[in-house]
Amino acid sequence: MSSMPVIVIGGGAAGLLAAGRAGELGARVLLLEKNDRLGRKIMVSGGGRCNVTNSGSIQELIKHYPGNGQFLYSAFSKFSNQDIMLLLERMGVPLKVEKEGRVFPSSDKASDVVKGLTKYLKEGGVEIRLEERVTGIVTEGREVRGVTTEKGRIASRLVIVATGGKSYPATGSTGDGYQWALACGHNVVPVRPALVPLNVKEEWVKEVQGLALRDIYADIKEGEKVLGREQGEILFTHFGVSGPVILSLSRYVKNHSAPQDLTLYINLKPALNEDQLAAELQLELQKNQKKQLKNALDDLLPRRLIPIIIRESQISPEKFVHQVTKKERQALLATLRNLKLTITGPRSLDEAIVTAGGVAVKEINPKTMESKLIKGLYFAGEVLDIDGLTGGYNLQAAFSTGYTAGDHAGRESF
Repeated sequence: MSSMPVIVIGGGAAGLLAAGRAGELGARVLLLEKNDRLGRKIMVSGGGRCNVTNSGSIQELIKHYPGNGQFLYSAFSKFSNQDIMLLLERMGVPLKVEKEGRVFPSSDKASDVVKGLTKYLKEGGVEIRLEERVTGIVTEGREVRGVTTEKGRIASRLVIVATGGKSYPATGSTGDGYQWALACGHNVVPVRPALVPLNVKEEWVKEVQGLALRDIYADIKEGEKVLGREQGEILFTHFGVSGPVILSLSRYVKNHSAPQDLTLYINLKPALNEDQLAAELQLELQKNQKKQLKNALDDLLPRRLIPIIIRESQISPEKFVHQVTKKERQALLATLRNLKLTITGPRSLDEAIVTAGGVAVKEINPKTMESKLIKGLYFAGEVLDIDGLTGGYNLQAAFSTGYTAGDHAGRESF
């Protein structure tokens, strides 16, 4: 039986920071990753660009975690968004800040972030074992004694679980950490999809699948009550809608007892008030009086969306513009400002960007990420019951909790 002072399970965002920080402190660290390479989920984050973090203040960051945001205050104070940016820059990964404070590598390549964090591990002398699957946590009494893998047992009194959630299982996030937490006596809040695309009833979305619209407003409503509103980009798919706006709004759907009672309304022209949009629509129609309506809105809408808008306004697309009535113009205006989609529910956990639920944070010391139940056992990243909105918040939570766990375990190893 081999032994290591610090064992980190999982080579994602939290695990890389945990191992890197413990190694930086001079601890002997072993990182175990069941995949054949590190950072697989980082590689697909942000559409392959990797939205590393958000540039807001700590107080602003915490507001973007719908549940348990205050738990992160100590971790953010120890290792903030500015700290991860400085670390990546130091590791040769220049960054840029985009709209709404979203931070990306200047290259727009998530692979550069993984390379930078791998360099951090190597500088700290971290031993990395790929394709070695952990099968359990070994405890004795209320203390950690090591882990078991498919290749045998490894002794250690300091183990950091950074195995991620259950979203994107193809990247290795299969929920192993939850089972180990339960076996160690921890409570696990039932997991469910967070930041997830939405299914809709309307079949017309299939006609425009792949179409992305920028700078729209979207409301989730229950009857006339607005539950949530977001501005940004939306993507139509063969099953419904996705994109940053939808992922953020999905929390109102996943937490609702009857998602089928909810409706999505899209304002396609939020930069214009009703009078301004009416004037622009009137101008567009006047320019194209001799055309059929289906050929008259090219300057107002993406070509693929035009027949949908006309149909949803209950106007014949073959009708000539000069025949369009005032009532029909009003119907077009209403559709442009409130394109309606009937929600049938969220997509599955397999398609979620992030997992909600996880190891109950009340059983974790927020200053160290150490278990309050088992000495020497730490949890970091998405395995915890923490989930944030889109915009770099989930990766920042993983980086900060991972660093905090690695910092404490690294110091405890001596």
